[in-house]
Formats: sequence, structure tokens, C-alpha cells
Amino acid sequence: MDIVAWIVVGFFAAVIAGVVTGRPAEGCLTKVGVGVLGALIGGALARAAGLKGLEGFGLRSILIAALGSSALLFTLGAIEGRGGARSVERGGDRNRPGRRSLP
Repeated sequence: MDIVAWIVVGFFAAVIAGVVTGRPAEGCLTKVGVGVLGALIGGALARAAGLKGLEGFGLRSILIAALGSSALLFTLGAIEGRGGARSVERGGDRNRPGRRSLP
């Protein structure tokens, strides 16, 4: 696939993955980046399952890229979710500047 096809497939894959995961990527470049990385991940997963990877521009390529993009967004959500839970357990923003504590 040429670079324009990768960008188009990546964009559509990121839009689909954002709808599936509930984590839409913001911005056009972010969507293309998530989609292209997802296409690489999806192609690797397809080959590992014994299927053909991404071949040209088509519905199959977009679906494989969307699968990889969804996996990427789920993984990022899991990583970010754990980090946020740790900061809340430790008191979060208890000592935030400008906030008074009662004696």
C-alpha cells in the first residue's frame, strides 16, 4: 500500500476503534497515528492467526486495522486506568497549591 492508502485506512480504522472502545482519538493526526499503529498491530495479529495481513485498500484492510486500533486503545486505557487509581489511593491532589486544609 502506498502512503496515502495507509493514511486513509488508518483514519477510518481509528474512527471505528474510537466508536467500539468509547475512547475517540482527538485530532486528525492522532487518529491517523492510532490507525496506522493499529494497522501494524492488526496485520501482525492476522498473520499470527494464519490469515493474510493487510493487502491493498479495502474493507478487509480497514477491519483488520480497526481490530488492531481497538486493541491499542483498550491497552492504553488499561494502562492509564491503573495509573489514575494509584494517584487517587495516595490522596490524589490533597496538597494542591491554593487549597487550605482545616486544622
